[in-house]
Amino acid sequence: MTPENALRALQLARALADAKNRQDVPAALRCFHPDMTLEAPAFGTVARGLAANEKTLTRFFTSFPDYDVTLEGHATGDDVLACWGTARLTMTGERFGVRPNGRRAELPVSLRFGFREGLIASELFCFDLAELCAQSGVSTDTVRATLFPDGR
Repeated sequence: MTPENALRALQLARALADAKNRQDVPAALRCFHPDMTLEAPAFGTVARGLAANEKTLTRFFTSFPDYDVTLEGHATGDDVLACWGTARLTMTGERFGVRPNGRRAELPVSLRFGFREGLIASELFCFDLAELCAQSGVSTDTVRATLFPDGR
């Protein structure tokens, strides 16, 4: 990645983080390539395309209405940007088959972004589900059984 492309990639990642911190789905979608793929392995989700990403982000912000991420570092490769930082979020509702304690969790996160035509074409969002569950006062086993009913 050229220094100019690396700067643009980092600017896009920060713009996306800012939009997500405001729970501003339309602003987040403006950062995305039409073929955007968003993966969150901890939740077992993969969203492809703008419509699926809109639905996924809306659902995420319903479950975590105070989501806030701070990007603390980054590294670039040929066509990829890796970022790491801290997410702060409160699990709400009963989407995960549990009743959370209402406390705000603070978790290390890593994000890997791919780019196409000057936009974010992929995001891999990684965090420790067990740590989120522990801080939210819920059973990881119950959450996993809800997220992965096939037992994977």
